[in-house]
Amino acid sequence: MNDKLKLLIVDDDVFLLDMYSVKFKEAGFQVEVAENGETAIKKLKEISPNVILLDVVMPKMDGLETLRQIKKDKLAEGAKIIVLTNLGQKEDVERGLKLGADDYIIKAHFTPTEVLNKVKTLLNG
Repeated sequence: MNDKLKLLIVDDDVFLLDMYSVKFKEAGFQVEVAENGETAIKKLKEISPNVILLDVVMPKMDGLETLRQIKKDKLAEGAKIIVLTNLGQKEDVERGLKLGADDYIIKAHFTPTEVLNKVKTLLNG
């Protein structure tokens, strides 16, 4: 049985996908990636991640729309959803949390190690 924690990273920035993938794999996570919201929704019908890192500004379907869809269709029951974005306006943060995100991280303010630590904290309740 695979008891690794599963993480889905949704971001259209390939550099960031790689950077966070490596960081979380080193920490023992099983990592899946999606480069936009549409792909994320498809993946969520196949996998059940423990954590979703979700960018907001993406082509096709932005992160907030993706989050709305995930909640509406109950695609990630029990998963912790963290909005990971550069949008730092108070309204953006509030909207993300109101839509059901468990946390909201502004990329520029956190290193990948700090993001990993926040995820671990969130998972440990």
